[in-house]
Parts: sequence; structure tokens; C-alpha cells
Amino acid sequence: MADEDRRRALAEFLRARRERITPREAGILAGPRRRTPGLRREEVAQLSGVSVTWYTWLEQARDIGVSRQVLASLARALMLGPVEQRHLYALAGELPPEQPDRSGPGPALQRLVDALDPHPAYLLDANWDLVAWNRAEAGLIGDPGRLAPDERNLLRVVFTDPAMRTLLVDWEGQARDLVAQFRADAGERFGDPRAERLIRELSACSPEFTRWWQAHHLADFGSTRREFRHPRVGALTFDYVKLAALEAPGVKLFVCMPHDEPTREKLPALREC
Repeated sequence: MADEDRRRALAEFLRARRERITPREAGILAGPRRRTPGLRREEVAQLSGVSVTWYTWLEQARDIGVSRQVLASLARALMLGPVEQRHLYALAGELPPEQPDRSGPGPALQRLVDALDPHPAYLLDANWDLVAWNRAEAGLIGDPGRLAPDERNLLRVVFTDPAMRTLLVDWEGQARDLVAQFRADAGERFGDPRAERLIRELSACSPEFTRWWQAHHLADFGSTRREFRHPRVGALTFDYVKLAALEAPGVKLFVCMPHDEPTREKLPALREC
């Protein structure tokens, strides 16, 4: 979206939300001669702590900067819900505010992951934290439940768990590809404090991560094939399928489909590991 179109869309969105709020809802005493539907511009400006002139320019789609602090004030003044807040920040060209951590992905998505057993499956959030997995996935990589919640991150597991270096047949190639995919993914959320914290921590403990991160390679997730050397089940080859969970923004479902018949035959044994 071009900058001018974005400013126009932002102006129209602000105007539409301003006009739908009654003075009573905003805690404002309406006079008897009020004709403006919803709130006036000066009232939104007062509630947001900005000047009337500046807010008027914003609704006129003028080329002015909008800080994250002002966006948060506007969201409160206009009583925006979570979806509307994300839309507001997107129109202003800013990352949405960080959402509070959730205890899980929701019962429906968790049931889906469980129903995919004996195929290994898991859910990653926008920061690649493991937020759900089934029994087969736990049998494949080790139960993420044994880790503290802030350690259940796919990149963190790949780069800090020594067992992953023998489990993945081509650990170096797979790990390097993951870094390139994460860089492309994180680039869409530039400035995200969770991503920046993860990058700092992995750079401090893994020279390989540091080297590959500084190379600035980018990669999309494609049809990925991974070979494993499982300590109990033996050789496994999976084709990875990735799907987005529309009901949970940023959450993606990964399913491991057996590439060959020997891998398919080992699925029940993997689930029991």
C-alpha cells in the first residue's frame, strides 16, 4: 500500500470509529444542540492528549508522523478492540502492541494437534515458541514439557540441545536454513522485543547462530524434508507441511508426513518413545 493510500485509509478508519462512539460512552456530557454523530474531533484530541490541529491533520490524511505512544492513546480514546488495534497500527506502519502471553493456543487447535497423532505435529507462535505439540512430536524431539516455558522455542532447542546435533542427520544445513527462515519471518515484525531478546541470547551462546545470523541470508519456508537419526527408532524421513492458524494470528501448524514406507511403519513406535 502506497504511503498516500495508507494515510487516507487511516484517516477514514479514525473518522469511522470516532463517529460510532457516543459522548455518554466516552464520559462526555453532550449539549442540547449537538448535531455531530459520535464524538467531535476536539473531543478525541482531548481524550488522546494531542492537539486539535494535529488530530485534524491526521483525519485529513496529511503527511505527519504518528508515534506508538499516540497510537496507544488513540486506541484507548476510540475504545478499539484487539483486531481494531492491530488494524490501526498496520495503517500507521507500526508493529502492533505486544499481546500478553497466553497459556495455550486454545482447545480447538490443541485437539487438532492431538488428532494428528501418530504423525508428529506442533504449533509455533510468531516468535517460534512451541505452544502445542502431540505425543508423536514429543517422541521425535523430546518432550518440550520438560523445559521451562521461556525455553520452549524451536530455535533455542535446535541450537542449545546437544541431542539435536545427532538427531538431525544434517544438523548444520537444517539449522542454517532455520536461521534464514527466522530472519525473513522476524523482518516482518522488525523491532519486536521478543525476537530481539531471542537473537541476543542465541548469539551469546552459539557461535554458529551468530555467524549465520550475521550473514543475513533469507529463506521462505518451502516443502522441507528432514532426516532424523532417532536413538530408539532409527532412521526417519519426514516431509514438513506448514499451515497458518487463522483464529490465532501468528500461530502456524507444522505436520510431519512420512516420506517413505519405513518411516510410516515406525510411527506407532515413535509415539511410544
